[in-house]
Amino acid sequence: MFQFRKVCFVVGIISLMMIQSSCAQKKDITVSKNKESKVESFLSQMTLEEKVGQMNQYNGFWDATGPAPSGGDSKMKYDHLKSGKVGAVLNVAGAENVRKLQETVVNESRLGIPLLFGFDVIHGHKTLSPIPLAEAASWDLEAIEKSARVAAIEASARGINWTFAPMVDISRDARWGRVMEGAGEDTYLGSQVAVARVRGFQGDDLSDDNTIAACAKHFAGYGFAESGKDYNTAEVSLTTLYNVILPPFKACVDAGICTVMNSFNSLNGIPATGDKFLQRDILKDKWGFEGFVISDWGSTMEMIDHRYAKDKRDAAIIAANAGSDMDMESYAYVNYLAEAVRKGYVQMEYIDDAVRRILKIKEDLGLFDDPYKYCSSKKESTLIYHTDHKAAARDMAKKSIVLLKNEDKALPLSTSQKGLAVIGDLAADKNGPLGNWRIGSEDNSAVSFLEALDAEGVNYKYAVGTEVSVGKEEFIRELEINNSDESQFQEAINLAKTSEKVIMVLGEHGYHSGEGRSRANIGLPGNQQELLEAVYAVNKNIVLVVMTGRPLALTWADSNIPSIVNAWQLGSEAGHAIVDVLYGKYNPSGKLPMSFPRSVGQVPVYYNHMSTGRPGPKDLVFWSHYTDETNDPLYAFGHGLSYSTFDYSDVTVMNSYSVDKTVKVSATITNTSDTKGKEVAQLYMQDVFASVTRPVRELKGFQLVELAAGESKTIEITLSEDELGFYNNEGNYIVESGDFLIYVGGSSVGGIEKKFTIN
Repeated sequence: MFQFRKVCFVVGIISLMMIQSSCAQKKDITVSKNKESKVESFLSQMTLEEKVGQMNQYNGFWDATGPAPSGGDSKMKYDHLKSGKVGAVLNVAGAENVRKLQETVVNESRLGIPLLFGFDVIHGHKTLSPIPLAEAASWDLEAIEKSARVAAIEASARGINWTFAPMVDISRDARWGRVMEGAGEDTYLGSQVAVARVRGFQGDDLSDDNTIAACAKHFAGYGFAESGKDYNTAEVSLTTLYNVILPPFKACVDAGICTVMNSFNSLNGIPATGDKFLQRDILKDKWGFEGFVISDWGSTMEMIDHRYAKDKRDAAIIAANAGSDMDMESYAYVNYLAEAVRKGYVQMEYIDDAVRRILKIKEDLGLFDDPYKYCSSKKESTLIYHTDHKAAARDMAKKSIVLLKNEDKALPLSTSQKGLAVIGDLAADKNGPLGNWRIGSEDNSAVSFLEALDAEGVNYKYAVGTEVSVGKEEFIRELEINNSDESQFQEAINLAKTSEKVIMVLGEHGYHSGEGRSRANIGLPGNQQELLEAVYAVNKNIVLVVMTGRPLALTWADSNIPSIVNAWQLGSEAGHAIVDVLYGKYNPSGKLPMSFPRSVGQVPVYYNHMSTGRPGPKDLVFWSHYTDETNDPLYAFGHGLSYSTFDYSDVTVMNSYSVDKTVKVSATITNTSDTKGKEVAQLYMQDVFASVTRPVRELKGFQLVELAAGESKTIEITLSEDELGFYNNEGNYIVESGDFLIYVGGSSVGGIEKKFTIN
C-alpha cells in the first residue's frame, strides 16, 4: 500500500521544522511555503466532507487527558476529530487539554488542519473585570481596551485562541438580562467600546501568542427582543436597523474583527441564522467583511422551532445559503450539508468561501506555523491571577462605579466613622459580584465588600437583613429569589437603631442578570425593598450601594435615600473598588451608559427617542405621555456625579464643512470644587429636520477630562461626515444640508446649546 506522509507545517525556523517533522508519517500532502497561498493549498486538497468539517463546531465532550471515549455521542465526536470533520471546539480550556485535542487532529486527521478553541471570555477570564455594561459606564476607552487585553493574555495562556466577545447589541430594555453583556443604549458609545474591546482581544498582531480572535455578536437585532424576553422576536424599522443596530458591527468590521456571530432571534420575520440580507448582502458584500460567521449555540436547528425550516437538513441548507459559515452544536452541517451540495441545494462556491474564511483566521493566528503555540503549561501557571491583572481589574472596577445621588455631600466617608452599620446579604457575598459570565474563573473568588472594609481597618457592625436568594447558584439554572423570609429583618433594624450611619448593600446577584434571565419587575429583587424601607424607618442616614447587572427602578430610594452608588457587578476586585470610592481614595467618574427608569412601565426608555408629531408637555391631554408617570427616566443616559463639581462655558462651533467636511466644537470645563476629579464631557447633536425623522439628540463625541481643583481646560471635538450624517431607509449613508443643534454638557440632559448650518 502506498506509504503516505503526514503534512508538516512550514515555518521559517529549521529547528521548528525538525520538531514538527516527527509527525510526518502518514500522508502525502502538499502545503505551499507561501503564506498567502497556504489557505488555497489546503482548500484545493480537501474533500467535500473535510470542507464541511471545517464548518462544524462541537462543545467540549471529552477529558482529553484521559482515555479516548468508547461509546455514545463522545465517541462519534472523537471519530469526527480524527477524520477531519471538526473545525473548532468550544468550552475547552487549559494548556494540557487543548494540546491533547490539537494533537489528535494534527496527528490523526488526513490534512492535520489545527482547531480553533473558542470560549466565552466576556469580562475577564480567571481574573474577572466588571461586567461589560459596567465597563461602558467608565467611558474610558483606554481602560476598556486594557481590560480586554488582560483577558486575552489569561485566556491565551490557557490554550484559548478565540472569544465570543464583544457583544455589541444595542438595547433600550432593562428587562432583557443580557444588557449586562453589552455597552447600553447608545450606538455611538457602543461602537467606541466595541472597537476598544476588539483591539484589546486581537492586539496589534493576531499572530502573537497572547492575542485571541474576537467575535462581534449577535448579528442582528438581538437586543430589541420583544418584551425584553431573551431569544424573542425582534421587529424593527429600517431606520432603527441601519442607524441604531448595525453601526457597532460595522465599526468592528472596520477594526478588523475576525468573526461575527449571528443571533437566536428572528428579525422582521427571518431567523438571523438564515438571513441572507444580513449575512451576505450587508456584512460580506456591502461591508467587505473578510472573517467568518459563526452561528450561536444551536441557532441553526432552532430555525425548526421558529417554523422557518422543516428539519435539520432544511436548516443546514438555509443557513449555508444565507452565509452562516460555521455551525455551533446543531449537528446540521456535519450531517446534511455535503449531501445538500451534491444535490445542488447549496452552491459549492458558498462552501469554498466559508472554508476559505475559516482557514484564513487559523492562518492569521499562526496555527499553521505552530498549532501548539497556545499550549504552554509554564505560561499558564505564571499568568493566571497575576498581580498586575488584579490591579487592572481593580482600576477598571472603580472607574465603572456611578455615583447616582449624593445629597449634602454625605460621601465620601471617613475611615474613622464611628457607629457604622453594614446591612445586606451582598455585602458579604463573594460570588454575586463576579457577574454572569465567569466560566473560566472560580465561584466565590470575589473580594467582598466586608473583606475590603476589613483591609482598610474600618470599624463596623454587620447584619445580613435578608438573603437575596436561596438554593444553588448555577449558570444554567434560574436563581431562586427570597421573597418571603424576613426572619433576619429585626437584627438589621436593631443594628440600624443604634448606629450613626448605615451602608446598605442591595441589588442583584450575578445570576439575576445575563443570558436567559429577563425580569418583568426590575426593582430590588425579593424582599430587599421592604428591608430598605424598614431600616429607613429607624435610621435615615443611609448610603445605598446597589449591585446590579441592569438598570433598576430605584424611584423610592431616590426620593428617600441621601446617597446612592451604583456599583454594578464589578468582578474579582469588587469590594476593594467600592471601598475606594466610598472612602474617597478614588473620586467617582462613571456615567450611565443606559437610562434608569422610574418604573418598569416606561421601558423601553432611552434618551435618543424621536420627538413624535405631538411632543410636549402641553396643557391639554393630547400629547405623547403617560397620565400616571413622567416621560423622563429617573437617571438619564450620561448621568453620573463626582465629589468634584464642573462648570461648562465658552462653547464655540467652527463650521468648516464647506472646506474640509468638518465641524469643530470647543468648550471650556472648570473644576469648581476643591477636589481633583474627572469629568466625561459629552457632545450631543440634533438634526433639526431631515428626510428621515431623527432623534431629539444623539451622542456624537466625548472626552474624559481630569482637572485639579479650580483648574480649567478647553477641549475640542471634531465632527466629521461620520458623525454628521445618517442612513436612509435604503441603507445609504448621507449628510443632508440644513440646521443642526449642538449640546455640550455632563449628561444627555441640558447642556449649552449652539447652532450651525450645513448648506
